[in-house]
Formats: sequence, C-alpha cells, structure tokens
Amino acid sequence: MNLDIYKNLKRSNRELINLNPIQRGGILPVEAKKAIYEFWDGYSVCDFCSGRLDQINTPPVCKFLEDLAEFLNMDLARLTHGAREGKFVIMNSICKEGDYVVLDKNAHYTSYVAAERAKLNVAEVGYLEEYPTYKINLEGYKEVIDNLEDKNKSIGLILLTHVDGNFGNLNDAKKVGKIAKNKGIPFLLNCAYTVGRMPVDGKEVKADFIVASGHKSMAASGPIGVLAFNDEFSEKITKTSERFPIKEVEFLGCTSRGLPLITLMASFPYVVERVKKWSEEIEKTRYVVESLEEIGFKQLGVKPKEHDLVKFETPILDEIANRDKRRGYFFYDELKKRGIVGIKPGVTKEIKISVYGLEWEQVKYVVNSIREIVDKYA
Repeated sequence: MNLDIYKNLKRSNRELINLNPIQRGGILPVEAKKAIYEFWDGYSVCDFCSGRLDQINTPPVCKFLEDLAEFLNMDLARLTHGAREGKFVIMNSICKEGDYVVLDKNAHYTSYVAAERAKLNVAEVGYLEEYPTYKINLEGYKEVIDNLEDKNKSIGLILLTHVDGNFGNLNDAKKVGKIAKNKGIPFLLNCAYTVGRMPVDGKEVKADFIVASGHKSMAASGPIGVLAFNDEFSEKITKTSERFPIKEVEFLGCTSRGLPLITLMASFPYVVERVKKWSEEIEKTRYVVESLEEIGFKQLGVKPKEHDLVKFETPILDEIANRDKRRGYFFYDELKKRGIVGIKPGVTKEIKISVYGLEWEQVKYVVNSIREIVDKYA
C-alpha cells in the first residue's frame, strides 16, 4: 500500500468561484468553520449524551430540532444521513408492502430506490409539457390516483419533488397538498433543493412530511439530512425498540453525528437569515439566463426561473468543442483560467449552473467570462 497518497489531502478549487448547483447551497459560513475546530474529534457531540441524539442538550441538539421544526412550520424534526434516508424512513414506517407511491416524473433517483427498498410500487405523474420546460402536470396526481383506486390498488404515499435537480423547476406544492388532503393520502415534499435556500412552510402547503438536505442546501458539511413531520405520524416514525427502549427503530438509534450535525447547527442562524433574501437570488438567476441566452445558450425548464438551478442547452459551446483540439474540455479549461469551476469537464452540449449566494459583482464576472470565452472562440 502507498499510504503517502492520504497525506496532505487538498482541494484544488477551494478558493475559486464554484457554479455547481449541488454545492452552492452547501458552502459553509465562518461560524460553521469555527465550530469544526471544537468538534472535529470522533463522537465529540456525544460528550453529554444519555443515549439519544435528539435529546442531547450540550451542544443544544434537542433545542435545535425544536427550532428546526418551527423554521419549517412542522410539529417535529429528526436528523438523517441525507434526504434519501428520510424518504426511506417515511416509506418504511407508514406504508405497507406492495403499496403505491405516486410521484412526479422529475423525482430524484433516490425516491425510486427508497420505494424499492421499502418493497413499494411506484406510479409516475407525467409532464404537462416535455421539451423544453419539462413541467410536471400537477393536476395529473388526481388522475393517477383515481386510476389506481379504480384498480383497487392501495396508495400509501404521495411524493412531490419541490424543485428537481435536473431542470430546477419549482412545483406548486400547495396544489398537490390539497389533492392529498382531499384523498386522505399522506403527502411527502422532497425539499433537498429548497429548504435552506428559500422559505418553505410545511403547514401552508399541507405537507405531512418534509425531507431536506443539509449538505445540498443548508450550509452543512454533510452528509446530513432533515426529516420534519406532523404529530399525526409521530408514533409510527419515532417508534422505539422493544429491547432498547430509548432507541428509535427507524433511525437505528442515532443518525448523523459529529461535524455534519455541528456544521448544520452552527450554520442555522445564517440559513434562517439568507432565505429572506430569496427574491434577490431569483433576480441574479434571471439576469444570468437573460445574459447567456443573448450569446446562444437556451434555458431548459420552466420560464421565468423560480429557482437558482439552471440547465442550459449550449450548442455554441459544442460547436467550438468540435473545432478545438481540447474538444469538450476547452470550456472547463477556459473557465478555470478565470477562477471559475463547477462545470463538469468535457461537457459542452448541456450545462447546469447556479450563482446562489454569489455577490452581484461575482455574478457579473461569471457572465462576462463566459461571454469572453464564446467571443474568443466563436
């Protein structure tokens, strides 16, 4: 074994402008970075644990979960290792084997895998329009549910992806929540790309469950997720072990501990404040879309943008790549020369970007840099 490769591990692009949508919401504030120093030893969160992660008072995990539930306007909150684990906890605890989960066609792959692991079936709600918007037909939830009921199929859960990770389409959760309530079916809202970036009110949208991602959207180092739910389902979700009565079965006793939890907590005041600036983030995003469409990019997904994740078709970049000796890597190289990363190396047909959290000066620098690259090679 060559153990030297594990020495002095460094991240080469740490100081550069990062446009990767999966990372923009996970950038830590100074407060979280300082907290890492205090808790970087393994299990340091458990100095004063009496057996339950959610009952630890020092550091104030117990109070944090109460505040987190209030922040989301839900009754209770628990921690998971990610949004995907939260989905599985819900499916495993409230559904019966063979039940159907009705979900949108833009759902993350982990929504499907969680259902498969819980031995459930899946029924998709399709698009109101495919290319170029890929907008989900939210009224289609009722149609899919009616069809399943006509066939005497048992429906255990309705799942809506609040914002999908491919096109960045924001769905009207209240509309689906109303359908769920009228049908008497539990409603799960996947907020991996929304909680922590923008305001989310669980009661307002009639959600029974919310899952969120700390490392994607709540400025935590991760991996860590949030599961918020209402009292009606607390008995099933927080059921404790017969042999170890203090331990909650669905969470295998304890979930995410250490730095993922500490950074999530330390970043929480920062996150609470930054969601109040959501309208400005949308303004930045729309500026990027308008500016880049002027040079031949084409935004996919619903217009105007209502979320910071943007997917573009980029035929102009692909055309340049066909002539450049670096092929598809030319764009990545040129951006990195200008201190910008986050675009996948070698990709030029379509790209995904986000400028969430960047200052206006940085946003304009990104736009001008891309314009400059296109002008230079086109």
